[in-house]
Amino acid sequence: MDRALLEHRLAAHIGPGAIPGLTWYVRDGDQVLTGALGHRDLDAAAPIGTDEAFRIASMTKPVTAALALVLVGDGAVGLAEPVDAHLPELADRRVLRHPHAQIEDTVPAARPITLADLLTGTSGWGMDFTDFSPTPLDAAWAERGIVPGPPAPAGDLSIDAWLTAAADLPLRHQPGERWLYNTPSLLTGLLIERVTGARLGEVMVERLLEPLGMTDTGFWVPPARRDRFGACFGAGTDVYDPADGQWAAIPPRDGGDAGLVSTVSDYGRFADLIRAGGAVGKRRLIPEELVRAMITNQLPAHVLARGGPSPEPGAGWGYGCEVRTTRAASGLAAGSYGWNGGLGSRWFTDPSRGRTGILLTNRMWTSPELPPVFEEFEAMVAAA
Repeated sequence: MDRALLEHRLAAHIGPGAIPGLTWYVRDGDQVLTGALGHRDLDAAAPIGTDEAFRIASMTKPVTAALALVLVGDGAVGLAEPVDAHLPELADRRVLRHPHAQIEDTVPAARPITLADLLTGTSGWGMDFTDFSPTPLDAAWAERGIVPGPPAPAGDLSIDAWLTAAADLPLRHQPGERWLYNTPSLLTGLLIERVTGARLGEVMVERLLEPLGMTDTGFWVPPARRDRFGACFGAGTDVYDPADGQWAAIPPRDGGDAGLVSTVSDYGRFADLIRAGGAVGKRRLIPEELVRAMITNQLPAHVLARGGPSPEPGAGWGYGCEVRTTRAASGLAAGSYGWNGGLGSRWFTDPSRGRTGILLTNRMWTSPELPPVFEEFEAMVAAA
């Protein structure tokens, strides 16, 4: 990997009106390179180091999925097991007759929701990337204080409050019928809490983060680490979240969909775990066959035909992450996997080349499309 060329290309995206600062990580076989560019503020007063912590938003989803697979490996919960046993609020679901129907216009669910449905995004609740037009169901969610949007941990409902608010709402689609975004990962986090009887963050630390040495990853940033954590910026000079904002205190609920803060090196350790088939050194954290399933497309052709995680052809979904079923436009090979964070982050691994790329920035995305800096980073890593 040509470090100088990579940093030259990335530096072109740093500056006023662009990205204030970023960190990057590339693994190419046994070689690991990391770097940092720019600042954590708009007046360029505080340079960013490679140990800078960022809000990784939906890059939380693969970590939550991996933790669920740890519990599957323990025998604490099964992939095909209905979640009703632990989340009785989701039992006996009703389903909208069609996605834009009034919330009373429903039919019975053909079957219960399973953990596999949650991990594959096919539980029946969530955002439809093919249709963002408002529906009566969307309005009903909003009335209960549950609306889609950027992560806002300070405003999250507790696990019991969320389930109580959602308990009488119908599913958008039958379980297994459509890939829908975000809510399945949130529910996976709630399921982990019910199965273990502990907060998601506590279980994650014990079963994943500590064994991996991910000491800078968590659902909030303690004061001792605040000097390596800056603001997250929206458009222009807008600050979406200041350094002492929503991630500066323990949230009401640990968001398994989008709540984590991490560093490139920490997330590189997670990527290494998945790349190694679920083992760290001689210690196995996740059964290998479950990791293989996680990074293998699980969506049948008829489900993908209705809409998946990306408008680009060949984007499938495994357990909590995107999986390429064909070569990507960037050059990533079929079988590559990873996911993004809308507050400015991306992770991908191309197992055919033995390469991983992680790019964390402090500028949130303005659309689901990859911003140019991520496209360029991905193409360079794929071609290295």
